[in-house]
Amino acid sequence: MSRLVIVSNRVADPRKAAAGGLAVALGDALHTTGGLWFGWSGTVVEDSAPGEGELHLQKAGNVTLATVDLSAQDHAGYYLGYSNSVLWPVFHYRLDLARFEAGHIAAYRRVNQMFARKLMTLLKPDDIIWVHDYHLIPMAAELRALGSTHRIGFFLHIPLPPPLMLAAIPQHEWLMRALFAYDLVGFQSEADLLHFSHYAQAEAAAEDLGQHRFRAFNRTVQAGAFPIGIDVDEFAALTHAKDALDMYENMKEEYSRRQLLLGVERLDYSKGLPQRLRAFEALLKKYPENIRSATLIQVASPSREDMGAYTDLLQELEHLCGAINGNFGELDWMPVRFIHRNVARKRLPGLYRAARVALVTPLRDGMNLVAKEFIAAQDPADPGVLVLSRFAGAAEQLKQALLVNPYDSDGTADTIQRALQMPLQERQARHQKMLANIREHDVHWWRKTFLQALSETGSA
Repeated sequence: MSRLVIVSNRVADPRKAAAGGLAVALGDALHTTGGLWFGWSGTVVEDSAPGEGELHLQKAGNVTLATVDLSAQDHAGYYLGYSNSVLWPVFHYRLDLARFEAGHIAAYRRVNQMFARKLMTLLKPDDIIWVHDYHLIPMAAELRALGSTHRIGFFLHIPLPPPLMLAAIPQHEWLMRALFAYDLVGFQSEADLLHFSHYAQAEAAAEDLGQHRFRAFNRTVQAGAFPIGIDVDEFAALTHAKDALDMYENMKEEYSRRQLLLGVERLDYSKGLPQRLRAFEALLKKYPENIRSATLIQVASPSREDMGAYTDLLQELEHLCGAINGNFGELDWMPVRFIHRNVARKRLPGLYRAARVALVTPLRDGMNLVAKEFIAAQDPADPGVLVLSRFAGAAEQLKQALLVNPYDSDGTADTIQRALQMPLQERQARHQKMLANIREHDVHWWRKTFLQALSETGSA
């Protein structure tokens, strides 16, 4: 059996409970083959030369974890710069926030070249390589340049924008050529797959070979949609563990006379948090019966706080929360509770289970696993309602959610009101169908489906 090699920006020890469902799922596959997980160590070395980094190896059972340090200059250009100031905003349809600087692309190329050099020294001839996400788009091209003939797959966890938006990136042709160095390119949704197909044919003059196979740049690539899932059983077990049960009981006691609306994500402009708060404000104005009877808890965990767009967003959210609480709050009731810190993963299922309505309303999202976690955490006898943005990849699968346009505050408010008033029988029916979907298409299905498709391709 060929050894599996995972390449991602960050590496997690799959044995640790805090690693999360994705790390556990990848860890299962790695353990089966005695695999290798390669990526950045998370360490930034201030006085290190650009393009150089120390390689660290450690064993996690029969899995090898290989990590490389980054210099301060490479971290600034590769991670904060090109990855998160160019690719992240453009891929999330925010051209206005992109910063196209020559130094950023140079660092992005340099780090991917360094990673490829380090990884090549660890590879075996029959390894299968699975590269993850936007930080590492050029990885296969760099490995090929060093002589790799391995079967290599790539999965993009974030959205792929339409061709004209993608073409706004000065290096878009180079990025597309890099994708054609893979044998299999996977996306979260059919919409993303369609964008890739249109771009490949319109911008790269790719030949459509049928069944989502394309030929360009003297390479043939297979593309596909592989919507990522969660480990439903693992998350259900967390729901019934002590930390989650304590959280659930505390929330139910505190909000026994009120309906709880919940939003949980990291602080990011793609998540539509200002729009969500405005929709909640519209709910209180249009449906005043919710005053004193409904509370929104919004958890926005810290993220990339050294980037200006994120500090600006935090200030906007704090202003909006203050305005809503000031205009509608009472001495014994505040409409919004804004939590800007991390909530332990083991407590989240209890918080999800206590909520009557989950608001998952990103402006654009590759998938959004919070939506699936909320479903998995519910009591089937009395489930909450999922209000989901039509612009989240999860909307393609979770058709029984109440879909909204997050840019439409009044329309979203109307949908939230419908969710708050939804009869039990309808809530149960919707939840049952969505739970069956996420159980069938869980993270293990995602992993097996992608790797099976990769095994059926060949380097060409």
